[in-house]
Amino acid sequence: MKGNTEFKVSLAKLAKELRMEFAYTPSDPDEIYVSSPNVNRPGIELTGFLEFYNPERLLVFGNTEYAYLKKFGSEQRTYVLNNILQKKPPAVIVARNLEVLDELMKVAKVCEVPVLRSEDSTCNLIASVISYLNTELAPRITRHGVLVEVYGEGILLTGSSGVGKSETAIELIKRGHRLIADDAVEIRKISSRTLVGSSPENIRHFVELRGIGIINARRIFGMGSVKMSEKIDMVITLENWDKTKVYDRMGIDNEYTDILDVDVPCLTIPVKPGRNLAIIIEVAAMNNRQKKMGYNAAQELLANLGMDVGIENSKKVIDW
Repeated sequence: MKGNTEFKVSLAKLAKELRMEFAYTPSDPDEIYVSSPNVNRPGIELTGFLEFYNPERLLVFGNTEYAYLKKFGSEQRTYVLNNILQKKPPAVIVARNLEVLDELMKVAKVCEVPVLRSEDSTCNLIASVISYLNTELAPRITRHGVLVEVYGEGILLTGSSGVGKSETAIELIKRGHRLIADDAVEIRKISSRTLVGSSPENIRHFVELRGIGIINARRIFGMGSVKMSEKIDMVITLENWDKTKVYDRMGIDNEYTDILDVDVPCLTIPVKPGRNLAIIIEVAAMNNRQKKMGYNAAQELLANLGMDVGIENSKKVIDW
C-alpha cells in the first residue's frame, strides 16, 4: 500500500518541539511551513556555487560557517548571505546560541526569511531536526485495526469488524501489555525499513467494546497500559474459523504484507470459541522475535526428523 500525500509542519511547531527561539520572523510562524526533512549546512554555497542548492531545506549555521563569513568585511558578508537567502529557504537556524550576525539579520529581513537560534551544537541540532522532520513528514496511511505492544513487539491486529480485535487488546492490556491505537491506526514510514504506528489524537486511548460502549484504557488500567507510538513488527489478521480453509500448521514459510513499500511479517489466526487469542498473540510475538534472531522452531523439528528444509525460508508477499 502506498501513500502519496505530501505533508508539512509549521515552523512554530518545529521551534517549540526542539526548544528554539525566534530572532526574526516576517509573519506568523504558524503559517510558515517546512516540507523537506533534509537540512542544508552551507559550505560550497557560501562561495557562490548554488547550482544544486535546494531552497526547500532549512539552513543551519554553526561555528564553521561563522568563521568563514567573518573572514570577509561587512559588505562581502552581506553579498554572500544575500545570494543564498534570496532563494527563500524556509528558515535559518543559528546553532550553539551564537549571536545572529548583523548582516544575517539585515539580509533575512530584506528577503523575509525567518531566523531562529538553538542552544544545541550544530551536529546535534541537525540530527534532532532531521529525526523530527522524518517523523512529521513521513508518508503515512490510516488503516482500520488495533495496535498493541506485546513483549516489546509492535503487533497490528486486523480483521473484519466484530471479529474481536478490541476485546483481545483489552485482554492483552490486563496481561501487562500496552495499547497504542484502537479502531484507526496511523502508520508512518520513517525509514526505508521502519514503520511506526500511532493513534489519531482525538481517539487516543479510547476503546470500543460492543455491549459496554466506549472506555478510556488509560483511565481504567493506568498510564502503564498505554503508549503513544510503536514500531510495527508484525501484522496479525483475525478471521472467523473456516473449516474448509487449510491453515498453516508448521510456520516454515514466511509470509509478508506490503505496507508503504515495507515488507512486514504477517500471520492469519482463525477465531472460534475456546481459543485464547491473547495467549496465542503473546506466543506469536515471542516467536517472531526468535525468527528475527535467526531461529525457526519448525526448521529445527524437520531437521531433527531428517527432512530437508532448505537453506533459506521461502518468502511470500501477500496483499493487505
